[in-house]
Amino acid sequence: MTWKSRGELPSRSVISQRWALFLCLGSFCAGMLFTTRIWTIPENNKGLARPTASEAEKLSLVSEGCNSRILQEMEMKHDKDTYGEVFKSHNSIQTLDKTISNLEMELAAARATQESLRSGAPISDDIRLSESSGKRKYLMVIGINTAFSSRKRRDSVRSTWMLQGEKRKKLEEKGIIMRFVIGHSATSGGILDRAIEAEDRKHGDFLRLNHVEGYLELSAKTKTYFATAVNLWDADFYVKVDDDVHVNIATLGETLVRHRSKPRIYIGCMKSGPVLSQKGVRYHEPEYWKFGEAGNRYFRHATGQLYAISNDLATYISINQNVLHKYANEDVSLGSWFIGLDVEHIDDRRLCCGTPPDCEWKAQAGNICVASFDWSCSGICRSAERIKEVHRRCGEGENVLWSASF
Repeated sequence: MTWKSRGELPSRSVISQRWALFLCLGSFCAGMLFTTRIWTIPENNKGLARPTASEAEKLSLVSEGCNSRILQEMEMKHDKDTYGEVFKSHNSIQTLDKTISNLEMELAAARATQESLRSGAPISDDIRLSESSGKRKYLMVIGINTAFSSRKRRDSVRSTWMLQGEKRKKLEEKGIIMRFVIGHSATSGGILDRAIEAEDRKHGDFLRLNHVEGYLELSAKTKTYFATAVNLWDADFYVKVDDDVHVNIATLGETLVRHRSKPRIYIGCMKSGPVLSQKGVRYHEPEYWKFGEAGNRYFRHATGQLYAISNDLATYISINQNVLHKYANEDVSLGSWFIGLDVEHIDDRRLCCGTPPDCEWKAQAGNICVASFDWSCSGICRSAERIKEVHRRCGEGENVLWSASF
């Protein structure tokens, strides 16, 4: 090969590279132009177009509505399930509380019977009957507070507002228990106790307590009465009344029925008398210093002639009787036991009407009294002689009692 031919080769090579570069650039540009035309997204394609602002807002509202409805349904279902569980738990707790209360009452009754046996005190036939048979539900138990020396008063009550014999048994079927309440003498089994036992064999209307009788022991007697009664009879209410007070049984029952559905009821004629610190006066309070400065008054409590408490309060007394403090006056003691408890005090003045003409005028006006007595005597003055007159002028009538529905 000549030198001439060797010199031409470089020239051809240079030209080919330049043209190759131009061709590459041209191909790239042509490719870009072709690609842009082929893949341009048409603007009028509604299927792929983005939603407008208003459409987006509507979609958001619909979505929120669906979500809200779903959440509400879920919450309602959850609330319903929760309520069902709470209701079941509440019923279970109530059942458990009732079972515990029944066991506590039965235990208290067993202890009372055991103490009576140990002390040699007479055991009431009602206690023996309660031990041998199941309890039924009563509206009220009326305990008539009496003493060994009050035979004439008891007979006057039997001849007026306290039914006897088969009528009293029929009244018990109606849900009302009535008993004279008395303990035993300091010499148990002595002449006083034997007289009461003979009277009880004749009438069968006594509730004997494991308690030593005495005027200064009325607070202890009241506590023992409620503890004993609630263990013998399952009643809605337990009433204490003195044996020199006239009572209209049907009106009393109708009064208590109005409060039957309420818990922890304490009903009577509420008062707040002065705390008497002077010795030798009636209703002297030895512990007067506990009530503050001289001249202070007692807390509100029901007057002692007649008052009633609901089953739960009687049960409370029964369970806690060993630690409940006793003041000199039994009505003050009862009121003190409920301080600090969530108790509803009901002041009903029909439970403390005067004797005729007061109770007679009220009866004629259609407002029959529950109880009548003389404030000056803390009972009916000379009740053994006068209670028949009070009964004739202020009594509701036996037919009212049998037609009453409790």
